[in-house]
Amino acid sequence: MQCSICKEKTATVFLTHIENDKMHKVNLCEDCAKNKGVDNPTTFSLADADLLLGLGAAQEITQTTGGVDLKCPRCGFSQADFKKSGRLGCPECYQVFAEGLEGLLKTMHKGTRHVGKSPEALRQSRDNAERLKSLQKKLAKAVEAEDFEQAAKVRDELKQLNDGLPSPAKVT
Repeated sequence: MQCSICKEKTATVFLTHIENDKMHKVNLCEDCAKNKGVDNPTTFSLADADLLLGLGAAQEITQTTGGVDLKCPRCGFSQADFKKSGRLGCPECYQVFAEGLEGLLKTMHKGTRHVGKSPEALRQSRDNAERLKSLQKKLAKAVEAEDFEQAAKVRDELKQLNDGLPSPAKVT
């Protein structure tokens, strides 16, 4: 397989980038990989991959700012610096370049906000605790309104939910 850049030598480095269900492949010879900085995976950045693949991630930021070269007031990092390195200088850069980064992050990730993960058991216990609180409020309202038929139904739901929970989470 030939190098995608020089089209002369045999490719030894293979990059694949998937975006919006489209696969982009770049095959590089050893020399072209070194010239593009791909020989060391720790220094290779997503912006480098985008430039190689013709996606131009850094252009996204420039387009949304109307060509004005923004600079971070905290670290002095500019759009040109981002284009070179593919990284931002400090946490404040995320706010300064937020408008352009939002579109870029949407194409790279599921969303623009990190929500993290939690173990299934923890998530389930949180859901049960919320359900218990909701049912207790519903029961209190039914008793206050003297709707004893509704209160009995909610009480039965509470009992059923409590019976399925481990003892520390049970509420009486």
